[in-house]
Amino acid sequence: MAIDSITQLRPVGSLTDVTRVDITPEPEKSGVSFKEIVKDAISEVNKLQKNADELAVKLATGDVEDVHRAMIAMQKAKLALDLTIQVRNKVIEAYQEVMRMQV
Repeated sequence: MAIDSITQLRPVGSLTDVTRVDITPEPEKSGVSFKEIVKDAISEVNKLQKNADELAVKLATGDVEDVHRAMIAMQKAKLALDLTIQVRNKVIEAYQEVMRMQV
């Protein structure tokens, strides 16, 4: 069926039909802030780094019994640091993107 004129179109709705949505943030439910989560994560990465350093020293001096354990600890520390660096880069990138937005 072809439309002969624009007058045959029915309005879908008006702007007054739209319901209002409240987008205020809800209070924290878990009680843990983002700052604490980041602080704990960085603390865990630091603990892994210290453990890997201790095992590396023991490995160099010949005091380590299990070479595999030392290598696994070093790889865990490396992966944790790499992940932390990537997260930091994404946060900086997101911040820069927000700063480029025009208000």
